[in-house]
Amino acid sequence: MIVRPKKALGQHFLKDLSIAQDIADALCGEITKSSCLLEKMPVVEVGPGTGVLTQYLLKQPHIDLCAVEIDKESIGYLLSHYSALQGRLIEADFLKLNLPLFFARPFCVIGNFPYNISSQIFFKILDHRDLIPMAVGMLQKEVAERITSPPGSKAYGILSVLLQAWYRIELLFTVQAHHFLPPPKVQSAVVRLTRNSCMSLPCSESLFKQVVKITFNQRRKAIRNSIKQLSGVTSVPNHPLLSLRPEQLSVSQFVELTIFISNLLPQRD
Repeated sequence: MIVRPKKALGQHFLKDLSIAQDIADALCGEITKSSCLLEKMPVVEVGPGTGVLTQYLLKQPHIDLCAVEIDKESIGYLLSHYSALQGRLIEADFLKLNLPLFFARPFCVIGNFPYNISSQIFFKILDHRDLIPMAVGMLQKEVAERITSPPGSKAYGILSVLLQAWYRIELLFTVQAHHFLPPPKVQSAVVRLTRNSCMSLPCSESLFKQVVKITFNQRRKAIRNSIKQLSGVTSVPNHPLLSLRPEQLSVSQFVELTIFISNLLPQRD
């Protein structure tokens, strides 16, 4: 049985086994170091495809693997080649999956993420950050550089700030196009996200996200000009951060800015 990579699903199948082993080790090695190993850590593989990464994950003694795959052709292939996946393969779109319904306790995420939805996968992880202590994924290098970029970088943006507020992010290594079938038109990279110690922000999280998105949507403007679009902001007093552009602000400065803006908004009873 042959599984054909489907452009509509953003599929580029990894064919280098040593890289697949390295990706598995990037997650499982950390789990082994950080876990008390009293019980296996649930791990969700997103889009296993032909199982190049899956085969190494199934060998790990300290994880309890399940996979989420939307492609029926891949599902048939996986079940016929990896009997251990019986009862562990969820036929679904990961982005639409009700994760707390399937996982009652924390789990890790891993995968060769489809390039066309990699950013959406990270937003999904953010939405369930209290359930996901760690994630390892391969994605296009441009997105990897974006989410790991520090303030002041041209690549620093919305996803950078939101992810770095809750996770420590490492760019582990890059992967050239010839290691895939079909070769993508971009370079790839593997990143690891590890939940940081921040349990909650000292400001409204919804307003924080709104401020980050509004300012970066007009990233060439000083923040003073972009925040005027926020509903309820009628006048803006002076503040040192307002003369800066959004890419100059760290996560903590965005928190400071959010607190400042919240004081400008009408107070609700």
